Amino acid sequence: MKPKRVAIIHYWLVGMRGGERVLERLLTLFPEADIFTHVYVPERMSQAIRNQRVRTTFINRLPGAAKHYKKYLPLMPMALEELDLRGYDLVISSESGPAKGVIVAPDAFHLCYCHSPMRYLWDHYSEYRASAGTLTKAIMPWSFHKLRQWDTVTATRVDTILANSNFIKGRIRKAWGVDSTVVFPPVDVDMFQPSEEIEPRYLWVGQMTAYKRADLAVEAFNELGLPLLMVGDGELSASLKKRAKSNITIVDRLNFDELRRAYARARALIFTAEEDFGIVPVEAMAAGRPVLAFGRGGVMDSIAPGVSGLFFDEQTPESLIAGVEALERWLPQFEPGAAMRQARKFAPEIFDAGILAALP
Repeated sequence: MKPKRVAIIHYWLVGMRGGERVLERLLTLFPEADIFTHVYVPERMSQAIRNQRVRTTFINRLPGAAKHYKKYLPLMPMALEELDLRGYDLVISSESGPAKGVIVAPDAFHLCYCHSPMRYLWDHYSEYRASAGTLTKAIMPWSFHKLRQWDTVTATRVDTILANSNFIKGRIRKAWGVDSTVVFPPVDVDMFQPSEEIEPRYLWVGQMTAYKRADLAVEAFNELGLPLLMVGDGELSASLKKRAKSNITIVDRLNFDELRRAYARARALIFTAEEDFGIVPVEAMAAGRPVLAFGRGGVMDSIAPGVSGLFFDEQTPESLIAGVEALERWLPQFEPGAAMRQARKFAPEIFDAGILAALP
């Protein structure tokens, strides 16, 4: 298929994270594509995205949309269905928030790349409702029931669904009742290089938010007494800094060169989250270092146990401590080259081939 006009539907463009890196790669495949999104904050986007023509739904014009866009979730199905996509023969929806529910031309091909079915509708619903305000909590049961129906029905509008991991493939089957094909997201593995100088310090990288479980790393390494560098900020950063003992260093951010050096010199990366895929472990492996990860989610695809890392079984400090002790016993067998070869399975060209193979 050689599409003449391509539209890419991305849920919202308010910051550069994993989904936006996938969008950037899609733009290298389809450089003339038009982007449609609910909310667009250009100053937070990369130059590659700002270079494209970006159109927004009416959500972008609502009060406080740049910050409070998720509060407008019940209006997003209507906003998507109001988009005029006549004339586009290829539509690619980048789905994590509502994106796939657009109405395309009868002869257009609709490809959905799914980072995850909407977490707040499905597997994380109870957590979101528990933390919501009084009014939101009162209306969520009715409005989210309707949203789940719409979310499931719109899966049938898509010609082909791609999942970013086998973990998400299972979520898609559970939520939407349809099958999908796994195409791993692109990781720019060539940006990372190994180092001959390895420090005794472990590394943790991520946002200091509840589901990333940075607290596990702090509690476990407080007990272990081993040196740990933690890189990331977020709502839990201040409290974790207070709880961390002197063997733990927490910094809000590193520039890219500093981060690459931290990966390459780390004794190992500690990964405590249950992620849909998880780019950070692949970056660490690309730098020739092993990963100790919680054994659920996308890491089950990315990490080869006993080759590029190990898993720990439960999100508890005790389980993580046991994992670190097992890793210490295993490290003499670790070969940096094996981790780097494992990381290459997620190189951008592999993603490109998967996308192109999905087209008719």
